[in-house]
Amino acid sequence: MNKRDKIDDIIDIVLPLPASAPEDADEPARAAQEAVKAEISSQREVFERYLRVADGAGAEPPHGDVLLNEIDRARTEMREAEDRMRMLIAYGREFITPQPYPLKALAAAAGMSISGTRSAYTSDETVSVAERTGRRPAPSRTATADTATESGRPGA
Repeated sequence: MNKRDKIDDIIDIVLPLPASAPEDADEPARAAQEAVKAEISSQREVFERYLRVADGAGAEPPHGDVLLNEIDRARTEMREAEDRMRMLIAYGREFITPQPYPLKALAAAAGMSISGTRSAYTSDETVSVAERTGRRPAPSRTATADTATESGRPGA
């Protein structure tokens, strides 16, 4: 049995191998599952080489430790995902015509409250969406009409 170390554990946490296909799965399902396992195994090998080189070099900044670096990388990925979510909410509210996505639907998809979704993005995200898509935001809608649509009450 091979001796496991911190790097082996980090790999198992970050890139777990999927379970095998069930015994009663048909051949295409088994083949698809094996293809996924092969791809993840390949990613694990590359990741292990990266971690071992970083660990052998005393690990790279910012933390000088492979575990702390992976935690930092996970935090960075979370921030990037939050940025993406804000831009997608801005897109759903500011660029979709003739009617924007309802705040209730966006809130449910984002796991946020309606009021949190309403203030989830700023003009910076709207500008970023415009730059990335080459589109312009829809003409402004009146606050009264927008609020009435969301609450179901006129002028609420």
